Amino acid sequence: MTTNAESAQRPIIRPDLLAALEDGGHRITKPRLSVIDRLSRKKGGFKADDICDELPGVGRATVFRTIKLLLDADVICKLTLPDGTPMYSAALVHHHHHTICVKCFKIGEFRHATIERLLRALERELPGDIIGHRIEIFTLCGECEETR
Repeated sequence: MTTNAESAQRPIIRPDLLAALEDGGHRITKPRLSVIDRLSRKKGGFKADDICDELPGVGRATVFRTIKLLLDADVICKLTLPDGTPMYSAALVHHHHHTICVKCFKIGEFRHATIERLLRALERELPGDIIGHRIEIFTLCGECEETR
């Protein structure tokens, strides 16, 4: 029988995060597994410094390099808060946009038909090919609005 303490210690690994490193030919070291485990447990957004604080046995450089590898593999997204602080979130859907609560930093993903139509129109009208875009809408989430 597994106790709660045992299951809390068992690693949680999102297969897409692990596959991103393996597919890129990167070694799967214990420190990288620790970073992937921590990211797999995150609900919503996270800051790289928070991961460093939560994993004192893993070097800062390893945390930042692992995050960079996952960004390059498109399995996590980088967002920028209004003050310029970078945050990251899992890319659960390939093409999506974000809402970011300015109080609690909760990150949401959304798609909207009007935005998609606008992007298709821009692709027809702009010279060259659109190779990417980013839409981040800053909000006060429902929970933070209730406590205001």
